[in-house]
Amino acid sequence: MTQVEKVLYTAKTHTTGGRDGGSGKSDDGHLDVKFSTPGSAGSGTNPEQMFAAGWSACFIGAMGLAARKMKVTLPADTAVDAEVDLCNVDGAYFLQARLNVSLPGLERDVAQAIVDGAHQTWPYSKATRGNVDVVLNVV
Repeated sequence: MTQVEKVLYTAKTHTTGGRDGGSGKSDDGHLDVKFSTPGSAGSGTNPEQMFAAGWSACFIGAMGLAARKMKVTLPADTAVDAEVDLCNVDGAYFLQARLNVSLPGLERDVAQAIVDGAHQTWPYSKATRGNVDVVLNVV
């Protein structure tokens, strides 16, 4: 395990009821969600959607760091469309994901270098590496 020099932030949530009709709230009140299973008629979100949204936001931040190292400015309309699949094989559940990255106005090789740089340093990439099949697409 990596020796921690400094904890930058700790997210704290309280969840009850699980993914089918449950709810989750953050200790600061900024997050208050209801959960529904994917594809159901329920009105809540699901963990896969939350993961995709958080992952996308973090990845844009990591691309900003990678771009600054390359002395490149990210376009104002930078976007990531994340697709997180909940999969099942022989009763075992797992995730796979695609991040479709739009960096309008940048040369494709520059955009790819930014995406690759972000993927090497980004905490979600490190956490999922070897556990979740991730495809990065520059679109």
